[in-house]
Amino acid sequence: MNKFLLRLILVSLLTLGSSAVWAQMTAAPAIPGVKGKLDTVTDNSLKILTNSGVVRVQIKQPLITYGRIPSDLSHVTSTSFVGVTSVTEADGTQLAKEIHIFPSALRGAGEGSNLMGSALGAGHRSRMTNGSVSRTFAIPRSRMTNGEAQIQGGGRILRVRYQGAEQTIVVPHNVPVTQIVPMKEKLQAGDTIYAATEKQTNGTLTTDKVYLIAGPANSK
Repeated sequence: MNKFLLRLILVSLLTLGSSAVWAQMTAAPAIPGVKGKLDTVTDNSLKILTNSGVVRVQIKQPLITYGRIPSDLSHVTSTSFVGVTSVTEADGTQLAKEIHIFPSALRGAGEGSNLMGSALGAGHRSRMTNGSVSRTFAIPRSRMTNGEAQIQGGGRILRVRYQGAEQTIVVPHNVPVTQIVPMKEKLQAGDTIYAATEKQTNGTLTTDKVYLIAGPANSK
């Protein structure tokens, strides 16, 4: 199936029922948080190295830590809040490379869609989109060829809504999917984390929820 036909399918599916979807769906309230690499961690506090500098966060007990377990596309539904890593194809199509499903307690974490580096492939810009799935379509079982990517039946087309905007992402059937779940994690220097934070009246940031994105060996 060529690019023109893929575009025709995308336009047809996205147009169908779009008014009803936008009327019924609302984006998840964004959860304030700090993402970065742990510099130091104690029982009471975290010092996180971010792109804008060092941020200190006080730990509010009991602290809940989150990790990832394998999942699949059947768990990505129209009620999911997801984080999708994608690459931009030559024709502008966003092609998913990885999907993470957030639990309700972290719904709204990191909401937005931002360009990243090109580590996922030479000549490609990667994008991270965190948002609410406002609609999901099954890709017809016939084979589609979209630029360099061949998409077999069983894949999806997702519409991910965030901060008043929306991103359409093509998801091949074999894209890795993980679920973020409460898990005993030992936090250590070098970990890449996301700490959901609350700002106190004195300006101090506190957290009782920390998502371990990557350990020191594979932190980016």
